[in-house]
Amino acid sequence: MPSTTGGENTKIRAAVLEAPGKFSVQNVPRPALAAHEVLVRIAYTGICGSDFPIVDGIHPRATLPLVPGHEMAGIVEESGDGELPSGTVVAVNPLLSCGGCGACARGLPHICRNLRLLGIDAPGSMAELMAVPSASLFPLPAGTPLKEAVLAEPLAVAVHAIRRSRLVSGESALIFGAGPIGLLIGLVARHIGASVTLVEPNDRRREAVEALGMPAITPNAAPVARALRDDVADVVFDCAGHRTVTPLLTEATPVRGRIVIVAVHHGPSEVDLRELAFAEQEIIGVRVYERRDFSESVRLIGAGLLPVGAVPISEYPLESAMDAFSEARSGSGAVKVVIRS
Repeated sequence: MPSTTGGENTKIRAAVLEAPGKFSVQNVPRPALAAHEVLVRIAYTGICGSDFPIVDGIHPRATLPLVPGHEMAGIVEESGDGELPSGTVVAVNPLLSCGGCGACARGLPHICRNLRLLGIDAPGSMAELMAVPSASLFPLPAGTPLKEAVLAEPLAVAVHAIRRSRLVSGESALIFGAGPIGLLIGLVARHIGASVTLVEPNDRRREAVEALGMPAITPNAAPVARALRDDVADVVFDCAGHRTVTPLLTEATPVRGRIVIVAVHHGPSEVDLRELAFAEQEIIGVRVYERRDFSESVRLIGAGLLPVGAVPISEYPLESAMDAFSEARSGSGAVKVVIRS
């Protein structure tokens, strides 16, 4: 955490990952504002699948001890430059690009070759207060529920995936994986006028999808495009990232259909390149989001255009961080798990 000067309130509470699988709530120095930073009182931190390697101690960039957390929402406590008044509800873009690599030079800082993130390469949001670059803050309308605002970061991933897919109104989408990202992609796809089906083995997650008004099927029921005369889906999204799913992607994708890889795969996966070539299918990669995607995510939440308030969420205090991670990893509880600061 940044250093601070003397005073009465020089400590804040934070959940510190001391060692793999071991959290403790500690009193750490209150952040001091640097130029162009804003002090945010963190309300909620969302747990992401990319946090699991950090907690397991195997993430290649995360050095312990560390305050994790890159999905965050809170309220402005103090603004060094005065641009955002105290009390403003904000979501935070956690990406830290280098500004000097080829991707950054091309105006694509989200795929920076040296991309860093708050909560991985720098202290994150599992704390009461956090000093955040003002350029990383996205204000939401007053009264926006903070438990909805914390979904801005994963929703930005969904917005980016939909934009990269070129999905339009009247087309259809088949989404493998009904975790938080898959479910949010479904909501965004439906919002733009596409028809949506999610493929998910977990009974509780299928129930959550159906409660939000979208159909959900098991992997065994996943359609094969050739058997259905190539009218099953225009775009197939991989939000599962599992080696049992990747062989299904080309099977479920029609002639000249698009396959969008949203999930992070850990190691090689089997893809039928012959079918890909013969059917003239496309594979489109997706990595996090651009600034315009985060802006659109915040707009959708702030304007109430998506039913994100109906997404099942479990909430834990800082003291129960490990319990929160256990539920998030199990997939047997709520679709989304958040930690309350």
